[in-house]
Amino acid sequence: MSKNTVLTLVGSLRAGSTNQQLAEAIQLNAPENVEVLIHDSLGNIPFYNEDIDVEGQVPAAAAALRAAANTADTLLLVTPEHNGTVPASLKNAIDWLSRPFGAGALSGKPTAVVGTAFGQFGGVWAQDEARKAAGIAGARILDTVKLAVPGSMVRFAEIHPKDDAEVVEQIKAVFEALDESRAVSAA
Repeated sequence: MSKNTVLTLVGSLRAGSTNQQLAEAIQLNAPENVEVLIHDSLGNIPFYNEDIDVEGQVPAAAAALRAAANTADTLLLVTPEHNGTVPASLKNAIDWLSRPFGAGALSGKPTAVVGTAFGQFGGVWAQDEARKAAGIAGARILDTVKLAVPGSMVRFAEIHPKDDAEVVEQIKAVFEALDESRAVSAA
C-alpha cells in the first residue's frame, strides 16, 4: 500500500517559527500510511509575475514548488497571522500554484489549512484568507480540517508543539479529518 503524501507549506519565514514547529509536530505524528513533506522555505520564491512565468524561464524555486505540489496527494498550509491576514510568502506560493490558469498544481487538489498565532483565536482570520485564496485558485478546500492554536508565543515559549499533549491530540484529529475526506472522495 502506497503512502498518501501531504505537502506542507509553512507561511512563516522566521527561524524558530512556532508554525514551523507545528509543521514538524504534524510530521512527527503522521500515521504510518501518510508521509508529510515540509517544503523548504517559501522565501526563495520570487513574487509572482506573469512576465517570468514563461516556459523555460520559471524560477527554479517556483518550479520546484509546482513539481512538489503536483506529486502530492494533499496540500497542508500552515499559517501564522500577519496583521489579521495570510503572510505574503504563503499567498505568493498560492499564486504560483494557481498557474497556468485552470490547470495549476492547485486545480482540484485537496487542501487543508491549520496554524498557530499569538492572538486569542490562533490565526483563524489568516486561515480563512488562505482557504479563500486557495479555493479561488482551484483547490478543493477541506473545511472539516481545523486546527488553530492561540497564544503561540507564550504557549510554545518553553515547549515544542510536539510535546504539548493537547496539540498532539488536535493533530491526530487533523489526520482523522484528512482520512475521512479521502474516503468521501473515493466514494
